[in-house]
Amino acid sequence: MSLRSKHDGIVQRSYMSLAGRAVAAIALLLFSAAALWAQESAPNNSDTNQRERACHQGENNPAPPPQAESQADKAGAEKKPAEASEDPCALKPQDESEGRQTNRILGVVPNFGAVSANTLLPPLTAKGKFWLATEDSFDYSSFVWTGIISAQEFALNNYPEFGRGGAAYGRYYYHSFVDGVSGTYFTEAIVPWISHEDPRYYTLGHGGFFRRTAYSLSRVVLTKTDSGGTSFNWSEVGGNALEAGLANAYYPPQERGGRQTAINWADQIESAALNNIAKEFWPDIRHFLFRKQ
Repeated sequence: MSLRSKHDGIVQRSYMSLAGRAVAAIALLLFSAAALWAQESAPNNSDTNQRERACHQGENNPAPPPQAESQADKAGAEKKPAEASEDPCALKPQDESEGRQTNRILGVVPNFGAVSANTLLPPLTAKGKFWLATEDSFDYSSFVWTGIISAQEFALNNYPEFGRGGAAYGRYYYHSFVDGVSGTYFTEAIVPWISHEDPRYYTLGHGGFFRRTAYSLSRVVLTKTDSGGTSFNWSEVGGNALEAGLANAYYPPQERGGRQTAINWADQIESAALNNIAKEFWPDIRHFLFRKQ
């Protein structure tokens, strides 16, 4: 390898992976909005706690039995809808938008594998897993996201072997697209089918910021099984290793070999962690940005 190639390789590895950098920007946006939303919601939580304490006190000190009602009062009570009850201890319906995932993040990042909070789903069949990978790979947002990733790689000149100009950008796009498709099928279809794991991300949706962040990071190495249990996430860890190994077949010789494969695998794990954080907090940022005034 020439001196320039060695220098370029060192410079390339000093950067965070492209997918990781792009998702990190989204994650930062999510974090900021989630923090603002938490601050804005704090008074409401205090009011809720006060109501809960009042209800518990009411349970411990029950009110005296009501006096007999007249026929007119009974008739009026029957006409009054249950929803109009002014009982502060009555259960309030939960906002359906809280913890609800969408198929795309900001319209450009595929998010078909994210499950809304407090949602129970039947296990995916083999066909369902391959269809999930197909949606995440060939939705229109996948092509847009690949274009964004390729543009950043092109601007950073991550692979000097691809050259410069329009043809070079095409090479970046082709390699990024193959990376994405192969990685998605390995992690969401092929390996989960073999290991009987659920490749979907189940949103926690409640708890503090650090608890939810820790949960999202743990999902890189832990996942649900088809039987409803929890196991080591072979789909994510092993699937990304297979994708990194497959890249040796279509990347330039300078980007192949065991060491580069290990670096690519680590980049994929990093991207998976950042993606999980983005998925976990996406419902919060979405609710914060697009809620009705």
